[in-house]
Amino acid sequence: MIGFIEFADKLSGWFGKAFGWLIILMTVGMSYEVAARYLFNAPTTWSLDVSFIMYGTLFMMGGAYTLSRGGHVRGDFLYRLWKPKTQAMVDLVLYIFFFFPGVTALILVGSKYAIRSWGYGEVSVNSPAGVPIFQFKAVMVAAGILLFIQGIAQVMRCILCIREGYWRNADDDVEETEELLIKQRVVKED
Repeated sequence: MIGFIEFADKLSGWFGKAFGWLIILMTVGMSYEVAARYLFNAPTTWSLDVSFIMYGTLFMMGGAYTLSRGGHVRGDFLYRLWKPKTQAMVDLVLYIFFFFPGVTALILVGSKYAIRSWGYGEVSVNSPAGVPIFQFKAVMVAAGILLFIQGIAQVMRCILCIREGYWRNADDDVEETEELLIKQRVVKED
């Protein structure tokens, strides 16, 4: 179980970090649009579509990474007060009855949309530029598959927590800026 959990965490981490670079592309693209529109009075027809596509791709492909690092929103006002075994039992039930059916639907319905979209080379109807969007439909399927794999790892984490009484969290690979600043301040004061 631990081997699969580590594999899923690494897979989700790789895709999350790789697609995280879309932030820079989005920033460059939107900066170009702002400059073209307001400095040169020459707005583009494609920038809004491309920014939607990149943001949607980033959001979808970052889902499994966020799940692996425990970053999704939950009702922590109650959850955090429970013992780890209770948390794991509730999580296990929620994964089985809600998460997996939803992700399975995303994969199946997304596959149908992606196949149809690729078949006729779908383009955006929101701008006259006709930006291709069929690739984005395939991202839904890829994101669903990554979520499914990470979901299996999360179920395994739940099972281990029920057995052992503590959570096995993914390795930390990023740290909040606030936490870094607090650590730096503590080091300076010592």
